[in-house]
Amino acid sequence: MNAYIETPRLILRAVKAEDAPGFFELDSDPEVHKYLGNHPVKHLKESEEMIKDIQKQYEENGIGRLAIIDKASREFVGWSGLRYETIVRAGFPYYDLGYRLKKKFWGQGIATEAGIASLQYGFQQRQFEEIYAAADLDNIGSNKVLQKVGMQLIDQFEYCQVPHNWYKITKAEWQRMK
Repeated sequence: MNAYIETPRLILRAVKAEDAPGFFELDSDPEVHKYLGNHPVKHLKESEEMIKDIQKQYEENGIGRLAIIDKASREFVGWSGLRYETIVRAGFPYYDLGYRLKKKFWGQGIATEAGIASLQYGFQQRQFEEIYAAADLDNIGSNKVLQKVGMQLIDQFEYCQVPHNWYKITKAEWQRMK
């Protein structure tokens, strides 16, 4: 996959094997995993496997999560982007907006900036007609990001026995926001 997106502060690019230490730092933090089932990784190998899974999504679906790199420092910040999702809402495949940042980057508008860039990529480059997202009801920060990028709360559902908000934005809604 050759997706490459620049924003004022960020570079979003395909995930590489060299990102494993950054993924490990991100996903070994229990606070990062508070709303993700509380299963932080314990070994670098788990992060390497996650990267392989993302790269497999690139091959199979032509899309997947992208590494977020800070332009100024070149530091791995986390990941964002779209992926083809078939598990969370079983029987309803969709394009999902997601993001995950290292804790030290929380509260700086990075998830919003990366989310907007990801939606723009999905609607303009990929010509998707609609994009969805989910967030744990209790994850106030993530819910705020989804609302800031223009997604509309349309429903609630349970995933792994945890209530989640279900969001959607259509290409037409995105164009009206512009």
